[in-house]
Amino acid sequence: MGITTILLIVAAVVVLAIIFIYNSLVRLKNRTDEAWSDIDVQTKRRYDLIPNLIDTVKGYAKHEKSLFEKVTKARGEAMNAQGPAEQGKAENVLTGALKSVFAVAENYPQLRATENFQKLQDELSDTENKIMAARRFYNANVRDLNTKIETFPTNFFNQLLKFQKREFFELDDAEAAEAKQPPKADF
Repeated sequence: MGITTILLIVAAVVVLAIIFIYNSLVRLKNRTDEAWSDIDVQTKRRYDLIPNLIDTVKGYAKHEKSLFEKVTKARGEAMNAQGPAEQGKAENVLTGALKSVFAVAENYPQLRATENFQKLQDELSDTENKIMAARRFYNANVRDLNTKIETFPTNFFNQLLKFQKREFFELDDAEAAEAKQPPKADF
């Protein structure tokens, strides 16, 4: 076996390694993008439910104008948030505002008894559960992608491939324990 053959074999192995690493990174990147899309779908569903909830509660609690403005502002900020870190912070604020709405609703037994309110409450609770599941799926994919980028030999070849690490979609530490459960909505 000549030196040329050995060099060709080494070059072929390096090229195959780069192709394998590139394809595995693309796969992980696409799964991470898909997982973020799942979060986006569920948060949009949540944002669509909020105006209906506010309209339903407004009929009973007309004097709570500042609360409704707070929820509307938090919803707008969450809808316009960019990236996992900003989105997580905005979602925390929105969750707190929604908890305030449910707390106010406790003072109105007629409101709690309406079918429309019950349905909205159930849909929001279901959506919160789906957001948590989507967040776990996204964070698992981010973990896998980041680990792949940081481990040898991918980290060596990634200097050429230029894949970027992703941010986790996390809740603030102060609210993390409480937010693991969907907002209580049992009236």
